[in-house]
This record gives sequence, structure tokens and C-alpha cells, in this order.
Amino acid sequence: MTMLLRFFVYSRLKGYLCRVIQKTRMYFMKRVFCPKCDNQLTFDETKYADGQVLAFVCPQCTAQFKIKIGRKVVRTATGEEKEVKEPDFSYGWITVIENTFAFKQELPLVLGENVIGRRNKDTDGVDIPIITSDPSMGRKHCIIHTKQDSEGQLYYSLRDNSSMTGTFLGNTLLGKKEQVTIDEGAVVTIGATTFVLHTPQGEETE
Repeated sequence: MTMLLRFFVYSRLKGYLCRVIQKTRMYFMKRVFCPKCDNQLTFDETKYADGQVLAFVCPQCTAQFKIKIGRKVVRTATGEEKEVKEPDFSYGWITVIENTFAFKQELPLVLGENVIGRRNKDTDGVDIPIITSDPSMGRKHCIIHTKQDSEGQLYYSLRDNSSMTGTFLGNTLLGKKEQVTIDEGAVVTIGATTFVLHTPQGEETE
């Protein structure tokens, strides 16, 4: 009986450790996009030294491109350098909740209109592209408007952008031309994907 108990505990512990290791590896996985077809590729950044150059071959379109670890520039197959800017979260951001279609993402907002929708290489005019395979999310699904007064206080409003499936604030479906004020912690659902608004003021009060 004691042996069986030990075996059971060992099996449970082994399974738990395997899940922890797998989640840790996923945390360190870096995502890059093919500059030609926008296909997503992943690799473990911890396995390479800072400054090391990595060459990739896109499995979807066979395009070749390179990146340099620790450098915020991507070099394409034609030798062109594409700058990758550090995100600025000073005007707030949204956190996309992980689900079947998308991984967790934190995307910064800018002053003025922020058009939010499904990321697509051929879609122009999207300020906050969400990397997802959610078919019920439009490419330009909703808009968050960020405004700052003379004292530096930030204000946010949300409206649907004539989407097919609508925009929900909490459990409430917004009207076609309705614009509502939102603040720290606002839960918004577009299609089958939910994101949460975070503000600099909200972060300071924690």
C-alpha cells in the first residue's frame, strides 16, 4: 500500500513539474513575423547570446530573413532594416485575455483614436492589432478614444466600429452609434475575445 501511495505521489509530482517546465518555456518563447507573408514564428530566446544573429526560413512562403538578439531591428532577405520600437504604455494599454484563439497580449494605447481589431498584414488603419485567429473579430472592430486634459488627466471612451458581432462592455452590448466612458479595469469583449483596459492612474493607485 505504501509503495502504491509513493508511486501515486511521484506520478502527480512529475506531471506537475512537467507542466511548470512547459509553461516556463512558453514564457521565454519569442515571436517574430515573416516580413513577406506575416506568418508567425517562435523560438526560445534564452538559448542564444545577446548580439547573436539568427537566420529564419518561413515555412509558409520560404522567405529568408534575419534578426539580431538584443537589437530592436529586423533585417529582411533584401538587406533592409526594419526598426522595432519599444512600446509606450504612458497613455494606457489593453490586456488581451488568453483564449483558444489568442495568447495573452499587452498592447499600448495612443492619444486620439485607437482602432482595435484582428491583426492582418493587408489591413491598414488598425492602431491596436490583436494577434488572433478569432473569426468573429473584425479587422477594425471597435475604437477607444484617449483624451488628455491640461492637467495631464487621461479619459477614455469606447464605441463599436460597425462590426458584424458588436462590442460588449461587461455584459452590455453597445448601440451602433453609442459611445461610453470607460476607465481602469473596464472589460470589453469583441467577437469571442475579451480585453481589459489599464490606465497609468489605475496602476498608481494599486
